[in-house]
Amino acid sequence: MDKKELIRKFAAGLFLLIGIGLIFVFIFTIGKDKGFVQQKFKVVVLFRNVGGLIEGAPIRLSGVNVGTVGNIDFLEGNIQGRRVKVTLNIYEKYKKQLDKIARFAVQTEGILGEKLVEITVAENGGKLNLNEPIIGEDPLDVQGLAEVFAGAAESFTKTSQELSQIDIVELSQVMKESSAALLETANGVNAIMKDLKVVTQKSKRLLDRIEQRIIEGNLFKVF
Repeated sequence: MDKKELIRKFAAGLFLLIGIGLIFVFIFTIGKDKGFVQQKFKVVVLFRNVGGLIEGAPIRLSGVNVGTVGNIDFLEGNIQGRRVKVTLNIYEKYKKQLDKIARFAVQTEGILGEKLVEITVAENGGKLNLNEPIIGEDPLDVQGLAEVFAGAAESFTKTSQELSQIDIVELSQVMKESSAALLETANGVNAIMKDLKVVTQKSKRLLDRIEQRIIEGNLFKVF
C-alpha cells in the first residue's frame, strides 16, 4: 500500500469519525432541548376519562413544559370512580413547584385538539404527597356540550318558526283595539275622579257651614 492510499483511507476514517461525533452532538443537543437527558420523577394521576390523551403528550405548569406523559393504563379496580392510571414524567428541577396542593387536568390545545396535562398549583393549600396516586380532573365533554348547543339551537329555531307564523297585521289590530279600550277606560276613570272631586268640594263646604253654625250656637236654624 503506497503512501497516498494510506493518507486517503486515513482522511476517510477521520471524516467518518467527525460525522459520527457531529451526529452524537446533534442528538445530545436535541435531547437536551426535549428533556431526554434531564432527571425526572414520576407522578401517578387517576382519571375517569383521558379524552384521547396519548403517551408523550406534554405536561404544563403555568404554561411551561415541565415533562411528558409516560404510561397510560387501566386500573384493576375503580378508585373513587377512576379507572385510568396516567404516569407523568416530570423534570426533577420542577419538583419544588409541586410542594402545594395542585390540580391535574386534561386540556385541549390548538385547532387539531392536541391533548395535554395542565397542572395548576393552589396559592393556599396543604402539601401535595407525590408518592401516592392523585385524583385528576377529566377533560371537558365536548360531545356533551355539542348536544346541549344543538338542543338550544333547535329550540331557538322552533321558537323563531312559531313567531314567524303570527299574523302581524292581526296582532297590530288586536293591540290597536286593546289600546282604544284602555284609553276609553282611562277617560271613564278621569270622569269619575272629576265627579268625586266636585262631591268632595261640596261636602267640604257643607261641613264648613255646619262647623260655623255650631260655633255660633245656632246649628238647628240651618234646618
